[in-house]
Formats: sequence, structure tokens, C-alpha cells
Amino acid sequence: MADKSFKEIKKTLPGIKSNVLLKNFTTYKIGGPAKYFFVAKNRGGLIKALKAAKEFNLPVFILGGGSNVLVSDKGFKGLVIKMQNANIKIKNDSEKSKIIFVEAGTLLSKLIDFCVKNGLSGLEWAAGIPGITVGGAIYGHAQAFGEKMSDVVKSVEAVDEKTLKIINFTKKQCLFFLKNSIFKKNKNLAIISAVLELVKKNPKEIKNKIKENLNYRKKAHPLNFPSAGSVFVNPEIVVKNKNLLTKFPELIEYNNKNGVIPAGYLISKCGLSEKRIGNAQISKKHCNFIINLGGAKAKDVLSLMELVKKEVKKTFGIELETEVQLVGF
Repeated sequence: MADKSFKEIKKTLPGIKSNVLLKNFTTYKIGGPAKYFFVAKNRGGLIKALKAAKEFNLPVFILGGGSNVLVSDKGFKGLVIKMQNANIKIKNDSEKSKIIFVEAGTLLSKLIDFCVKNGLSGLEWAAGIPGITVGGAIYGHAQAFGEKMSDVVKSVEAVDEKTLKIINFTKKQCLFFLKNSIFKKNKNLAIISAVLELVKKNPKEIKNKIKENLNYRKKAHPLNFPSAGSVFVNPEIVVKNKNLLTKFPELIEYNNKNGVIPAGYLISKCGLSEKRIGNAQISKKHCNFIINLGGAKAKDVLSLMELVKKEVKKTFGIELETEVQLVGF
């Protein structure tokens, strides 16, 4: 790139900063500096930042709440756009449900509070997921307790980073699958907002379900250490190898449950619980979490991820898919 000075870029994009440490903006508390960093507080700010990136030929990374992300120790040699557009409004109110408009930078925790206040059900499963925005939940098709983000999505508005054209996607066009979506597959699409449909329910019932889910997370997840959440997608596969079924009888039960095998189970059976490289460690509490014990490096986390993939492939013949986004590698 024929790089122009920071002063020139700042003229085009007031508010832009340089050499901002990304570890301060991720739930992992890991990551080197972004060459350039900009907070987009509305759609206009996002479009302006994308225009500047195009003008100065800068690679772009869209950052939400910072979960599900592992940033390289070397940082990101481009423009990181931190989404903070967070408006929520009711579009339509029917007898059984409400249609709401919500911007991509809205934290799910804020949206859940809105739902409780308005007696709206459909997102109780997401309570307690740290640092995830609506945009991030749609991008990675977030899910838990048998429910998923696509259950409530009606449409999504995004901008093509190359053409700067705004596109509206129907739920079908979002291509939701496992922990994937069209937005995860097509890196040029930046989510701006979404329209969701939520069901009316007694606020007390909603609060009780949220409490139940929070209690489960507290018991089952290592919430006392920084992490990116689940590292690998739970594989949807039916194991037919008789030797494996004999050695690991739990696989029979998973086969009978639509063939979804918890990645944490596979990692545990490979004897990797509490495996540590540097200050990164596979959590004993939940083996699909790699935790930062304090001062962990991205390279240590990445080494553990590669080790897990290798051992699970060797033991079970299963290729684990990484859920966590790798940035700057």
C-alpha cells in the first residue's frame, strides 16, 4: 500500500485513532495493536469508515463486543471498526408478538433487558453470554440450550465493504447453518441492523428462564477467567465406527440425539483437560473453553487449538471446526 500519513486519514475520518491495543476490546484480553481504530456510533459512521478504508486501501475488521475473537499478538495491520450503534425500537405490535428493529452494535444483554421489560420471549437462551452483540450473534449464528439466533431473525441489513451498497437479506438469504451464516462466509458484508420477531410472554416466566440459564452457565462454564467462549463447533455427525462406540459408549447416546457431539466431550476424552501452553489452558470445567490464566499470548491459544484438532482427529477421526475468529494471523 502507498500509505498516507495518519494526519491525512484523520482528515477523511475524524475520530480515528492509531496503535490501539485490541486486548482491551476482547473478552480474551489478548491481542496486539490495531494500526487504525474507529468507533462507529451509527450507520453513517460505519459507511464513512468503510469509505476511508477503501480510499486508503486498508483491510477492515468489524469488531462487536469482542467475544469469539482471538487477535494476533502482532495485532491487525488495517482499520478496526468498533460497532457501537445500539438503537432498539418496536416496529409492529400484534396480539402474540412484536417486531423490533435493533442495530448491530447492541449488546445482547441490553436487548435481553429490553425484552424482559416489554414481556418478549425468544432470547432467554442468550443470557449470560459475555460481550456479544446482535451483529456478532447473527454473524456466528449464536445458539444455546437448543435455541438459536435464527429462530427470531426476520431480516438483516448489511453493507458490502467493497461496493458500499446496502443490502437487505431475508432470513432464508442469511444462510444460517450450525455456527455459520452468509456474513461469516462473505467477509465483505458488515451487518448494520436486524429485524427480529419475539413472542409475548409473562415477564415473570421470562425472568425465571433467564435465571435458570444463568445458573447453568455459572456451574458449567469457567466464567472466572477471560475466554472467547466456545472454541470449536459441536460437530453434527453420526459415529458408525464400532470400536469407537465400544470404547466411548456415550457416543451412542449422542448418535441418538440428532448426532450432535459436544466438542468439550471429545477434547476431554483425548485427555486434554487442563492442558496448558504458556498461560493459556484448556478449562477443566468445560473443555471447549481455552482460558487466559493471565498474560496469555495468542500464539499459546493457537497452539492449544491446533493440538486439540490434531488429537481429536487422531482419536475419533473427526475434524473440529473452529468457532473463534482469528484476526491478524
